[in-house]
Amino acid sequence: MARFQKITNMKQLKLISNEIRQDVIKMLLEAKSGHSAGSIGLADIFTALYFNVLYHDPENSEWADRDRLVLSNGHVCPVMYAAMANAGYFPKDELLTLRKVGSRLQGHPHRGALPGIENSSGPLGQGLSQAVGMAIVAKAEGKRWRTYCVLSDGEHNEGQTWEAAMLASKYRLGNLTAIIDRNNIQIDGFTEEVLPLEPLAEKYRSFGWHVIDVDGHNIKKIIDACEESKAIYEKPTVIIAHTVPGKGIPFMEFVTAWHGKPPTQDQADQAINELDMERKMIEQEQY
Repeated sequence: MARFQKITNMKQLKLISNEIRQDVIKMLLEAKSGHSAGSIGLADIFTALYFNVLYHDPENSEWADRDRLVLSNGHVCPVMYAAMANAGYFPKDELLTLRKVGSRLQGHPHRGALPGIENSSGPLGQGLSQAVGMAIVAKAEGKRWRTYCVLSDGEHNEGQTWEAAMLASKYRLGNLTAIIDRNNIQIDGFTEEVLPLEPLAEKYRSFGWHVIDVDGHNIKKIIDACEESKAIYEKPTVIIAHTVPGKGIPFMEFVTAWHGKPPTQDQADQAINELDMERKMIEQEQY
């Protein structure tokens, strides 16, 4: 079975990420609701996953040997939907149906509603447990596919996340890679003011995980970290990806109020203008 064609050209990957950010802005404007900052900030990570890292087949979303991608912080699903549409899972014009009555693109992902969605998510703190379960099954059955789990830093306030981390360590799940969106914000403010998480890397190491810190906007480093995780057989890997919420849109960056609100028409126009300028700069880069 053929998988999606891996893209290794960094300029091409950056342009895809820029396109995904623009798609997210247009989706949220049309929906008049949704989460902006986290979705925009994760564009580089989802570009790396869907266009390089994952073994998957958009034309056969239930391919038995596909890698599984679990989205735990389901409220950032606009970036996942945009990446999936650009990868060919469904037509791009369907993106503008986000959060509309009868749409397959629900406000939080629902398995079965849309091809390629591996888990239903909404309540935070559950995704890592779901991913651990998948990884345990793959290991027990001797399967080669891997499980990836994208989760937020804020949902580490949930005790269930740490229970899942302990279980993954117990079963030495070398086929599991967790990616934490370390953007330092949550709905009530900055994570370190709401309930401090640091020292986050040391906590995961103490739970028996292999830990990698990366710049969550450097697509090459994200890909390299995922490749490194494949070489760790005796323990699960967590990639702590440091991101800027609202990356690429100056009036959104690091502003906690953008965690859970969409742009107005004027704000969307301004955001698209900023991203158009970024696209032109990427097109001029030499590799």
